[in-house]
Amino acid sequence: MARVTAERVQETKRELLDAAQKVLLEEGFSGLSTRRVADAAGTQMSQIQYHFGSKEGMILALFEYLNGQLIDRQTRTFENPNLSVSEKWALSCDYLDEDIASGYVRVLMELTAAGWSNPAIGAAVRAAYAEWRELILKLAREIEEQNGSLGPFKAEDIGALVSAAFIGAEAAIMLGYESPEIPFRDALRRFGRVIAFYETSKARE
Repeated sequence: MARVTAERVQETKRELLDAAQKVLLEEGFSGLSTRRVADAAGTQMSQIQYHFGSKEGMILALFEYLNGQLIDRQTRTFENPNLSVSEKWALSCDYLDEDIASGYVRVLMELTAAGWSNPAIGAAVRAAYAEWRELILKLAREIEEQNGSLGPFKAEDIGALVSAAFIGAEAAIMLGYESPEIPFRDALRRFGRVIAFYETSKARE
């Protein structure tokens, strides 16, 4: 019985987090309230207080829940020994589109803005950015070990620039600031073709 109760607790938390994500996507951070989330989940506000303590606790739990899933996905991709670096890059471009469609990028951007004035949310977003940068940094170091110099760049430079490129592209795309003259998605994919050209050149040596 205790095991079933524990499973039900986790199920309830997931239902509340799904409702919080729905409200956040529909109404933005300013429209996110424990009352709206409770209504969307078909439950009482006391359930949110019981499981998360407060609106802030609920928001932080939602972000941790969403970000953790995507970090796991990206880690599996980067650690797959059967994929070349250019293939990993191409998948990362696919994931960008998936993450925009799923609402994750909207949540990230909403919380980034909220984090400017809320220290707890700001700390959580910075920690998430650091996780993404660390994944890229690890891959850059592996490339450096396998192929030698990255030219004028250190692995740390690559980690900073690539993570900034994807985050910046996501923010611009969400704002509708993308066009044939400002091709964020296409530019990222074309950079993957540069990586593939470099891989082919190295294989011929």
